[in-house]
Amino acid sequence: MEYCRGDQNDRNVKIKFDNSKVHPMKVLMFGWEFPPFISGGLGTACHGITNGLLHNNVELSFVMPTKRGKELNTSLNIIAADEVPHIEKYQQAVRNTNKTEFLELDSVFSISPYYTSETYREFWHHFQQVIESKNLLEEYHGVLQFTGNYGSDLMDEVNRYGFVGELLGTIEDFDIIHAHDWLTYIAGVAAKRSSGKPLVIHVHATEFDRSGENTNQQVYDIERYGMENADRIIAVSYYTKNIIVNRYGIDPDKVDVVHNAVNKHRNLDQLTIKSHFNEKIVLFLGRVTMQKGPDYFIEAAYQVYKKIKNVRFVMAGSGDMLPRMILRMSTLRMLDRFHFTGFLQGLDVERMYAMSDLYVMPSVSEPFGIAPFEALLYDVPIIISRQSGVAEVLKNAIKIDFWDVNKMADWMIKLLEDENLAKSVVEASQQDLETVGWDSAGFKIKEIYESVINNSKI
Repeated sequence: MEYCRGDQNDRNVKIKFDNSKVHPMKVLMFGWEFPPFISGGLGTACHGITNGLLHNNVELSFVMPTKRGKELNTSLNIIAADEVPHIEKYQQAVRNTNKTEFLELDSVFSISPYYTSETYREFWHHFQQVIESKNLLEEYHGVLQFTGNYGSDLMDEVNRYGFVGELLGTIEDFDIIHAHDWLTYIAGVAAKRSSGKPLVIHVHATEFDRSGENTNQQVYDIERYGMENADRIIAVSYYTKNIIVNRYGIDPDKVDVVHNAVNKHRNLDQLTIKSHFNEKIVLFLGRVTMQKGPDYFIEAAYQVYKKIKNVRFVMAGSGDMLPRMILRMSTLRMLDRFHFTGFLQGLDVERMYAMSDLYVMPSVSEPFGIAPFEALLYDVPIIISRQSGVAEVLKNAIKIDFWDVNKMADWMIKLLEDENLAKSVVEASQQDLETVGWDSAGFKIKEIYESVINNSKI
């Protein structure tokens, strides 16, 4: 068969490839989110990456904390961590392998920031004692509990997920391990140590993106631990690679860049979606957190409204800054012009794009940012932060520094008032989008797998 390196719309070289003659590579992949259980871009990216790998003759087992008893609509082999009979299989695995090593933890359900190679064997004795003292087999009926949420028990769940990783490393059949973001790094390293197989970690965001300089030391330590123990690191952008190298002290030769992509089809025809208002609609869609710059969006929106009255602004998302943003709108006396939708997903997201006249992404630190791709599918002009990975791909997009509220407002006014300019911005950015596809990303990731596996055999 003829295999195209990328989506059918990608302008890449076609390669003759016969799947029937190639044994598929087997990957054990750890991810905290997967549709329909998503809270942001991580789940969307994991879905695209797995599809791209499947189209490149890669066989995947995707491990997630829980699927809440549901059967997911996917051709992947989904492993729910809360459905694996851990203790019994663990005991059998210990009898059958001498490779088992452990990550040292303060207790079975808390995380220590100190991770060194010398502590693994010490933890073996500690862990046996904890199993006996807490009587885990009776308490959990042979399985461990997960919600998959981002609540107060997150660190405990990350810990338990790490135990699942160690276990699956002993009982699953795979060639390489792939772990997405810090939540899964402990599990990925544990699987590497119990299986002897190489580990690739995928950095979608770092603690510096999420928290600026006010980093959570535990999260930073886990991220660095994953990076140091990985055989190769995939960054979603050169912007992220620079953070990995400069903030975590990682050798740049260990880090490869694979940009994210977008599924190049839409489920809705925007001609059938109509706004209930006659005004123009400007959209902010993302988590309402420091990282995404919602406060800069609101200040720019206020400047726009002082000059254009037939405009409404939508902030679609949830997060810790939402109450403050609502209060700020009240202070500016713009609540009748501003709509807070809360978290949207699925078709509701697409409806929001279809109704919008402009999309703005003023992120303070954005490792990549898939939302601008999605907006372009609905012919929506975009303004994006220079401090984003997607700016590396969308060469022709309107780009601003997140802090430059005046310039952001100026461009918003120009694109809202000049339909020809808005159309030209969309067309130019859509040309950039033609070279982007999940199949192409999958091809590059598979090449990284092959390189890692070949090096591990030397």
